[in-house]
Amino acid sequence: MHPHTPQPPHVSVVVIGYNDAAHVAHAVRSALAQGAAVREVVAVDDCSTDGSHEVLARLAADEPRLRVIRRERNSGGCGSPRNDGIDAATCPYVMFLDSDDVLPPGAVDALLAAAREERAEVVSGLCVRRELPSGREVRWQEALYSAGAVLDRPEQQPRLVYDTLCVNKLYRTDFLREHDIRFPEGRIPYEDIVFTARVLAAAPRMALIPDRVYQWHVRRSAERLSISLDRADVANWRARTEANRQAYEILLGAGQKKLARAVRAKFLDHELRMYVRELALRDAQYRRAWWSHTRSHLAEYDAADWSADPVAPGRLLARVIAASPEPRDLPRLRELAARPARLCPPYARAADGTPVWSDDLPQVTLEPYPARPAHRLPLAVDAALRPRPGVTLLWLRLHEMYGQVAAAGPRTLKVEWRHRESGHTAGRATVPLVRAADGTWSARAAVDLAALGAGTWDLRLRVTFADGSGADVTAHARAGAGLLRRSVVPSLRFGVLLAQPYAT
Repeated sequence: MHPHTPQPPHVSVVVIGYNDAAHVAHAVRSALAQGAAVREVVAVDDCSTDGSHEVLARLAADEPRLRVIRRERNSGGCGSPRNDGIDAATCPYVMFLDSDDVLPPGAVDALLAAAREERAEVVSGLCVRRELPSGREVRWQEALYSAGAVLDRPEQQPRLVYDTLCVNKLYRTDFLREHDIRFPEGRIPYEDIVFTARVLAAAPRMALIPDRVYQWHVRRSAERLSISLDRADVANWRARTEANRQAYEILLGAGQKKLARAVRAKFLDHELRMYVRELALRDAQYRRAWWSHTRSHLAEYDAADWSADPVAPGRLLARVIAASPEPRDLPRLRELAARPARLCPPYARAADGTPVWSDDLPQVTLEPYPARPAHRLPLAVDAALRPRPGVTLLWLRLHEMYGQVAAAGPRTLKVEWRHRESGHTAGRATVPLVRAADGTWSARAAVDLAALGAGTWDLRLRVTFADGSGADVTAHARAGAGLLRRSVVPSLRFGVLLAQPYAT
């Protein structure tokens, strides 16, 4: 966070919560701690039954800037209490905070300074997702906030549609009221997707700042998961597709065609890939319902939605789904949905030689691939970890893809292990790739399990080619007898190590 001059008291912070007595005080205090720029904190309790209201009442007794609103009935969602907050706000600017998150120090000063200096109706900053209890952090839509920017109209930056959060933004209160911009009422999941579309449709002058302005807490072990994490029921997917459909219609109706197209592209690249990665883990009934609903949703897309890059991972996933009445190729689709994407064999061709998804799905062509350099392809690398006393070997195999890999001349694989929670890296090595008789390339790397130590480690690879270019790839875990089983390995440092390979 960059230092900013303290700002005058111009901001209402709306905190919403339901049955979150354990965290709501921390959220409110983080808003009050922003200093003089926050003239009021409006805490809207959505008819909690766990003592949340009493926690807020005790805080308000000692803090004149805190106002507490208690809803008489639970709304079932986040939109209604946020709308109550907008209605109650008395300051020129308003922002939102969820009861289980916090505002970092200086967040409001940074947002308000940009709003005043740039005459912006909406200011957006960096949100950081923090996994709890590990503390691992991921910057949300980091590319948007690598540097400051001022946009006269949102369509100047179509990637704004990727940041559908409402909580990392400061809004001019009258802008919301003049355009009647509100959240969907009631039990509507993903209300922020619709709200953000309404904001962008009104074409506000916007400022983007690189400052960290919101800390989003992710508690995967919580008894009650957040909406974004609770994806086990297909109703969650239906709600998400509906929110995206509404966002598209809102922007298209406002004449924002570029942003409307961007919403559909974002859906394929973000939502579709995320849910496909989990699809093979669901039961058959879920998969059939999910597949049928997704095909219905994709049927609304037109030629322009597919034409930009037909083999981009999200679009290729969508084309396979749209062309197939029943779920199919789920393991292969899951690999394609990974980040970076990996297209695993088979590498089929139609009768005329055109690359296609498979022999029995020739209408899904992969025609752009033969014209692309290897470092721009969704390269597939198989990996198998073979724990042994003394030395553990990592076996790696790079697949050919329509002749482009051989043409590029793969030379080496750079191997790196990254600790999933801390981000710490270890076990770096560069190993040569050797051409095999079956047309693939293989490599072996020694792995010091004791040096890695405890925890979950993700394998990261980089293929380098003869011309010096390279491609970052992730590995596909090879399955088979004994390949993904837990192994006990003697260790001088730890006595014994348990090594469990897994597929992501």
